[in-house]
Amino acid sequence: MPVIEKRLLFFSFLAIVLFVSPYFLLGEHAHMRVHDNLDSNIAWYKVLKNSGELLGSIHAVIPQIINGLPRNAFGTEFSGIVWLHVLLPSIYAYGVSQAITRIVAFIGMYLLLKKYVVQAPDKTWIRIGVSLAFALTPFWPSGMLSTLGMPLALWALLNIRAGERAFVNYAVLTLLPFYSSFVLGFFFFLSAMGIWWLVDVIRYRKWNVRFFFAIVYMTSLYFAIEYRLVHSFLFSKEPTSRDEYFHASLSFWQAIRLTWKNYILGHTHVMTVHGLVIFPISFVALYIVWKKQLWKEEKMFLFLHLLNLSLSTWYAFWFYKGWLPLTERLTFLDKFNFARYHFLRPMIIYVLFAFSLKIMWEQNWRKLVSMALVAQLLVLTVFNEEIAYRNKPSFQQFYAETQFAEIKRYIGMPVHRYRVASIGIHPAIAQYNGFYTLDTYNNFYPLTYKHKFRKIIAKELSKNAVLREYFDEWGGRCYLFVAELGKNYMFKKNTKRKIKRLQLNTDVFYEMGGRYILSALPIENAASNKLVLEKVFHSKQSAWDIYLYKVVRGGIRND
Repeated sequence: MPVIEKRLLFFSFLAIVLFVSPYFLLGEHAHMRVHDNLDSNIAWYKVLKNSGELLGSIHAVIPQIINGLPRNAFGTEFSGIVWLHVLLPSIYAYGVSQAITRIVAFIGMYLLLKKYVVQAPDKTWIRIGVSLAFALTPFWPSGMLSTLGMPLALWALLNIRAGERAFVNYAVLTLLPFYSSFVLGFFFFLSAMGIWWLVDVIRYRKWNVRFFFAIVYMTSLYFAIEYRLVHSFLFSKEPTSRDEYFHASLSFWQAIRLTWKNYILGHTHVMTVHGLVIFPISFVALYIVWKKQLWKEEKMFLFLHLLNLSLSTWYAFWFYKGWLPLTERLTFLDKFNFARYHFLRPMIIYVLFAFSLKIMWEQNWRKLVSMALVAQLLVLTVFNEEIAYRNKPSFQQFYAETQFAEIKRYIGMPVHRYRVASIGIHPAIAQYNGFYTLDTYNNFYPLTYKHKFRKIIAKELSKNAVLREYFDEWGGRCYLFVAELGKNYMFKKNTKRKIKRLQLNTDVFYEMGGRYILSALPIENAASNKLVLEKVFHSKQSAWDIYLYKVVRGGIRND
């Protein structure tokens, strides 16, 4: 390996270490993504760790959430990120996971580009620069290697497809499932690989048995690891909240608009940050291909362009209401999100980036190549969580452990003897701090519970069509929604706002075990809801002021 390549590799790994260093240097003062992260997964790992049901049976329940959340809702115990959170404090488990994911992402993209895309020794800067950029993308944290591990898996499968029998290829296919998710990435990757195998069969009239069985092997391993998901999806007969998930709701023109939005800006769970640099650069390269008539030489480059657009189109039109007649007959189309084929896009976009830079390099546009790589790395630096979420609560401020410990002491009863729910803050905060909650954020819980919980907030939903549709046609956020607050779940302290027209059915709340409401805002008409303000809790270490309301037996009736 040339000295320059060794040096670039060293500096790339150093850059990744610096990128993840805030989690270790700042500890709980570090900032990170709230959506689908602090508001859910990180709390779930702690609840699972403390539940005693980490290794529970497929029929086990976790009583801390909704009076008995199915253990299967928290996924497999064979997930690496679960064990990081079992063995380490949450903030350090999060940091280690970030480091593992980004390092493996870099290695995988580097190996793929070096062997199959940018092989020439004089293009070292391209393959290492693109690999580093790919590794620094703001991936969804609990997805782990579900998308960023795809280049490594593709490298291994392409090696097997070419006839290689090296142990490392099978080691990759064996280890990746333990640090990624089938439904959040690799179902779509492996089914795409299956299509590739089938195309090979048709084109070359050869079965390529090793390639086929490598795909089957990895798929089977996912099925074994995700046995809880398999059981819940195929064998559980109890209706769940997924049975009321309706995805087909967009008009044709709304789907068109979403296509272009996804194509240019990407998606929150697979953020590629490609709009400012990669997107225009890929079209510069496309211009070169057109100008120089390089259609035959750059077939793969053109294919990736079309595939990239096709995946955005598929994503958007999955939500097109024209699917309704089919989804009404085949309900599994609503239960499983087939739109996620666009989760292949991070790998495709960055491989396309490498092809684009390669084409420009070969036309002696080398300064522009260097500028594009530096620009993309600078853009991604701005998306570092410590920078991007600096105005959001830190880990410590969000979970407010000192404040919630004080609330627990004030109530003075064992937490399992009463239930709480939250207004104006995510229920994950109470869950992280050990409270038993009637509210939750989860995509998979009993439908009977959803319907019963709905009675508590029925009048609030009737006042706000957006909230009503959000709860009735999805329901993943089983929250105490308040019409006048809308879909705002985080009211930080010193917010000069009050809840004036709250209407909850506290009879149902009480019957379900609810005794206290933790509100981030004062409730002016608390008495009409048979709520009594017990105390207001302040803390310098918290992002919230918590108004503790006790539910008096009775409550406003909605019948």
